[in-house]
Amino acid sequence: MPVQNEKLGLIAGNGKFPFLVLEAARAEGFEVLVAAIKEETFPEIESQGAAAVHWFSLGELSRLIETFQRAGVRRAIMAGQVRHKQIFSSIRPDWRLAKILFSLTMRNTDSLLGAIAKVLAEEGITLESSTSLLEPLLAKSGVVTKREPNEQERKNIECGRGVARDLAQHDIGQTVVIAESACVAVEAMEGTDATIERAGQIMRSLNGERDGDRAGDASTLSRALTVVKIAKPNQDMRFDVPVIGVKTIEVMRAAGATCLALDAGKCLLLDGQRVIDAANAAGIAMVAEG
Repeated sequence: MPVQNEKLGLIAGNGKFPFLVLEAARAEGFEVLVAAIKEETFPEIESQGAAAVHWFSLGELSRLIETFQRAGVRRAIMAGQVRHKQIFSSIRPDWRLAKILFSLTMRNTDSLLGAIAKVLAEEGITLESSTSLLEPLLAKSGVVTKREPNEQERKNIECGRGVARDLAQHDIGQTVVIAESACVAVEAMEGTDATIERAGQIMRSLNGERDGDRAGDASTLSRALTVVKIAKPNQDMRFDVPVIGVKTIEVMRAAGATCLALDAGKCLLLDGQRVIDAANAAGIAMVAEG
């Protein structure tokens, strides 16, 4: 438990994740100072009861550090997505971040955020696990929906986990989409939901669908897709933690995906029980393993 009025810095990206951390931190008694990213953070963060909200552009690492230091922040959490394309194309780094970027041997998210965490630590700011206040929302081991994966979906999960592990160790992506043990789509910089949408489009194309009608020869592959989302090997829980929300279930339903496999204890269900309820309503089997 925090001491009275202990300060916590929240570096907020996009989505609901920062809002959940802010709510949980306030419930624990923290005085939360939000560092909101202009290009990413939802503006509604202003009305969620933080002690202060400071807006930064991507790349203003020095100003973020100075703001936290002036406020007496010694602990911080990074929550919410910062899109890969923003990091490596739209960013205008200050001198401190430019120094980090030039020092990277690999231009991927893990390398960059790990280097930033190191700089924060050198400045007296400890970056903590992004899920430390949200343990109840982590996926529990086992089948969590009413329907269990069928035999083909189990085969898809096994295939998908093998492919995803190979990709994740290179920090390429955390999601793969499988149909009848064939890899239909892999995640790169576009994100999970866009990957699933692309897989659905590919399957519709393979089945000869045009403008909502079926035409041509049907694919030999079943259109039923299995989505496998994993954590990276030695996942750093301080950042880039796998997350799933109700929207992902909606995207799966539209794409023709019938099964979702996650890593137990390492994937965050942003909408909690509502994710499971949505999966049940869509007839989607959801299982967490590991």
